[in-house]
Amino acid sequence: MNKIKIFILPLLVFFGMSSSANAETFLLQPDDFVGFTFWLVSMASLAATLFLFLERNSVVAGWSVSVTVSGIITGVVFMHSMYVRNIWVETGDAPIIYRYIEWLITIPLLSIQFYLVPSASRRVSPLLFWKFLIASLIMVGGSYAGEVGYIDSFLGLVVWMAGWVFILYEIFPGEVGKFIKKSTNEDMVTAFGIMRMIVTVGWTIYPLGYVFGYLTGGIDPDTLNVIYNFGDFINKIAFGLVIWFAARSQ
Repeated sequence: MNKIKIFILPLLVFFGMSSSANAETFLLQPDDFVGFTFWLVSMASLAATLFLFLERNSVVAGWSVSVTVSGIITGVVFMHSMYVRNIWVETGDAPIIYRYIEWLITIPLLSIQFYLVPSASRRVSPLLFWKFLIASLIMVGGSYAGEVGYIDSFLGLVVWMAGWVFILYEIFPGEVGKFIKKSTNEDMVTAFGIMRMIVTVGWTIYPLGYVFGYLTGGIDPDTLNVIYNFGDFINKIAFGLVIWFAARSQ
């Protein structure tokens, strides 16, 4: 019964929000590739959310929190993509403010997974949770402040990079990295390695998008939206599925 409720709830949200939108919003044109990517990522993130929530009770107890958080992340991506895709198809615009609202939720949740995953098998210092949470919030908040003009635009980039470098330090040579290096749980080590690569490589789209999409204008908004949308497949959906796979392997 609980699984049925979990399955029905996101569908009710989906159809409820869809029915409240203007009918013209759904007239996606065949040549609208940006709109296509919004639709694609919204459907993929909905499927991932349903899957992760249905699977959360099938993993060992220590991993259920990480799988649940992964489902929350993809759920937020779904809500964002569904809302912005309607704005895009209707107006041809996707204001960056909506990206930052999503990032202020999903990126901190992604970051604290580097605390939750090791915690699934062994007690880890709670201080790490706060390090990842605060660093990621400052990172996204600084980038937002720079892009909207609250602080110098270059300073906004510096704040983002500083937060990102701090997170990379913690998961490679830092405390978490040392813990993983000593772990004998091969599935967790493999999953953690993939997670680190996603944060190292996949997250490059954010500062690069800031530089070439905002600071220099070298990338047009359409291309940037496509890059961000496809980036969600790796940075959020695949990230969560890697955690689920490791959890099921325990």
